[in-house]
Amino acid sequence: QVQLVESGGGLVQAGGSLRLSCAASGRTFSTYVMGWFRQAPGKEREFVAAIRWSGGSTNYADSVKGRFTMSRDNAKMTAYLQMNSLKPEDTAVYYCAVNRKPFGITTGHLYDIWGQGTQVTVSS
Repeated sequence: QVQLVESGGGLVQAGGSLRLSCAASGRTFSTYVMGWFRQAPGKEREFVAAIRWSGGSTNYADSVKGRFTMSRDNAKMTAYLQMNSLKPEDTAVYYCAVNRKPFGITTGHLYDIWGQGTQVTVSS
């Protein structure tokens, strides 16, 4: 089984930056995609970004394109989400997740394993 541990959340002012990390351990050889999702209070969970572990190609939600960058370190089995130009509407709990299938990159319910989440709060 794969375990995911997120870190890097916190409180930041609008326009600031944060870097989230997601460290994977366990049976990671079957990881196809790692993704970031977020859920704000009273809202549904939404896709943020994803990276294909082999090759490193990425997908982003329109709301974060140009501001967020996802990367990975194969040796450390860790994915990162660099978040710049943060806005109050980026406030949410951010979750990383693993998808072991080569499809459904932006579809949360197709991801197999989830981390515990990390809170990101952007003040205006």
